[in-house]
Amino acid sequence: MQGNLTIIGAGRVGRALGRALSETGWKIFGVVTRTKPCAQRAVRFIGHGHAFAGISRQALAPKNILIATPDTAIPRVAEEMARLFAEDWKGKVVLHTSGALDSRVLDPLRAFGAFVGSMHPLQSFSGVGVPPLEGRVFAIEGDPPALWLARQMIRSLGGHILQLPVSGKSAYHAAASMAAGHILAVVEASTLLMMSLGIKRRDAVRALLPLTRQVLDNFERLGPRAAWTGPLSRGDYGVIAAHFAALGNFPREYRGTYDQLNRLAARVLSRNPDETISQLDTLSKEAMAATATGRRR
Repeated sequence: MQGNLTIIGAGRVGRALGRALSETGWKIFGVVTRTKPCAQRAVRFIGHGHAFAGISRQALAPKNILIATPDTAIPRVAEEMARLFAEDWKGKVVLHTSGALDSRVLDPLRAFGAFVGSMHPLQSFSGVGVPPLEGRVFAIEGDPPALWLARQMIRSLGGHILQLPVSGKSAYHAAASMAAGHILAVVEASTLLMMSLGIKRRDAVRALLPLTRQVLDNFERLGPRAAWTGPLSRGDYGVIAAHFAALGNFPREYRGTYDQLNRLAARVLSRNPDETISQLDTLSKEAMAATATGRRR
């Protein structure tokens, strides 16, 4: 038996982590949600534990507490727990699972003697079943006893540990958002560009996804500069100018994003970023001038 644990929050992350930890030997003592039926459904999904409607002394009996509520609720939950049971927190360990917030959001509990930290699984949760967590990265930061608990959990799940400074959580989460949600937005925009030519969605996806995957595979295997492809990597500014012209027929976010992505690529991939960005400045001004001339006509 790994240890007793109460989970506060029974959304996608709380349920999935609860079940995965339960299957590796952790005893889930209880699940706390706003309503008893919701907590009961979570307990059934996890496999065992007590269902609690709202925070109570009984629910918080274990030494270890995992807060898996939405980010916006974590400050309120921490303040409520500290206010109701101030005398009970000395020596307890409280982790939250937010990717964007750091352990300082749990300062109300730290003030009463709790050890606090965060443990964020770098993994999307669909709400259907439990995603594979073995081999996944978990970012952690916080007080030493909280880090020890997080490491024990992650090792039991077969995950990899990424320890962050407390001040680095927002930059870490921005990086994860760019690598996941923003990549999806770019691929979907590319798909819609293809579809505007009369190409069916499935054919557009079939054409684009292997290309994206190949570049990511090359990035992993060869590194960023060797994987870099496209007209900017070759200095082919004539092609980029043609892209600007074509994207002028689409909502302005398309051309604006294309321009900014080129500039970002120049900054992080080009051997001479300032010169490359200067060339892009010239192209952007010419494209804007051409658009203004076309409107006057």
